[in-house]
Amino acid sequence: MGGYAAHDRLFGASAGTYRRIMSLNPQPASVTFPALGTSVSVVCTSREVLADAVSVVRTRLSELDRAASRFRADSELARINMLSGCLAAIDPGAMFTTRVGTTLAKCLTAAVHTEQLTDGLVCASLGAELVACGYDEDFAAVRARSTAAVAVSTGPQPNVSQPQRPVAQRMSFDERNDELSLAAGSTLDLGSSAKAWAADAIVDELTRHAAGGFLLSLGGDVATAGSPPPDGWAVGLRRPDDSDLMVVRSTGQALATSSTQRRQWLFNGSTQHHIIDPRTGAPARTQWAQVSCAAPTALQANAASTAAVILDSSAPRWLSQRGIPACLVATDNRVVLTPGWPETADVGPGRAL
Repeated sequence: MGGYAAHDRLFGASAGTYRRIMSLNPQPASVTFPALGTSVSVVCTSREVLADAVSVVRTRLSELDRAASRFRADSELARINMLSGCLAAIDPGAMFTTRVGTTLAKCLTAAVHTEQLTDGLVCASLGAELVACGYDEDFAAVRARSTAAVAVSTGPQPNVSQPQRPVAQRMSFDERNDELSLAAGSTLDLGSSAKAWAADAIVDELTRHAAGGFLLSLGGDVATAGSPPPDGWAVGLRRPDDSDLMVVRSTGQALATSSTQRRQWLFNGSTQHHIIDPRTGAPARTQWAQVSCAAPTALQANAASTAAVILDSSAPRWLSQRGIPACLVATDNRVVLTPGWPETADVGPGRAL
């Protein structure tokens, strides 16, 4: 697996996962708002550019939603998924090809790169499997339906035509011609890569048009660019139960956290989560409640953290072999750190290396 390099500087920001984002001198300006079904934080070292930065972020996230949302009926991705379902009734598993727009093309390129980075463990063609376990609409609606359940989900059993092809053969993307080939009956879900790609792309755009440093958190996917605060970013990391875990400091690396605890719901009497193991087609059976990884880009960090959840007990070795600093929190609150995670981190109770 290529694209990863050892590094020892971290930063992060995510409502729920990260306790605070701050520079040590001076205090940055920030705005937090909801978008894409999660919390978005925009942090700038210069207060003068914050309003313009927030405007750019909102515009780009709106474009992303129109292109790549699985839940908006008018999105480009939703239309492709609908076409896939219709064609499955005629010729299940047959491949069809369609040209896609610029934003979706970039998302698909990121999805292919994520699959390559993780040796196929994190892939975009598992949407039907997500629907089959009850993640068939925006998560707020899924959670509300789950909360209303007493013993079993009160939501309807989705009618899903499972793809006939193996995961590795369901999708291909021609980056030169922006052409997607998809097996009829497959459903794409870009949640495992699109937000991370967007975080990287947006902070790069901000630095091309304004001076200073920028940190952008899209849920658990965090990217930074430009000049950091003089003493770097200090970030408090939380456990899945929202208790404090540690504080790390960084001057430039991306961080992503993948969790099996924060997007859980009840469906047909069983607790489900959104990280699908492509080897089983079901939510990953894993000892990890959350995994945080550092990498040069948010896309790489998110690919690694998601793969680590799926890999279960093999995750620490897999991460270490690839030089990926990580903090893994088990469901019993054990904490495992891989080489490269900052030695200056203040690890709270429950540390077990």
